[in-house]
Amino acid sequence: MPYINTTTNINITKEQEEIIKSRYAKAVSVIGKSEAYLMLGFNSGVSMYFSGNNDSPLAFVEVKLLGSSTKDAYTDLTAEICNILKDEAGVDGSNCYV
Repeated sequence: MPYINTTTNINITKEQEEIIKSRYAKAVSVIGKSEAYLMLGFNSGVSMYFSGNNDSPLAFVEVKLLGSSTKDAYTDLTAEICNILKDEAGVDGSNCYV
């Protein structure tokens, strides 16, 4: 069962959360998992700093997985999570830590 917890300093609307949820559900297929076992958490509007600054959209994403996958699959999932957050929440990949 994968668990993806997304913490960000921007406010994510329920509409954005639903879109991100759907895209995360598709993204976990690269590690051989499906939405049926996916658990998500969202923490938005959190006070966060990166490199001493808080003037840009930031995201810290924790991915926990029961079981394992390949290194390439983890790399692909990380890239896809960063792409999703850039597209849907405006978080630049350089400000997204997975």
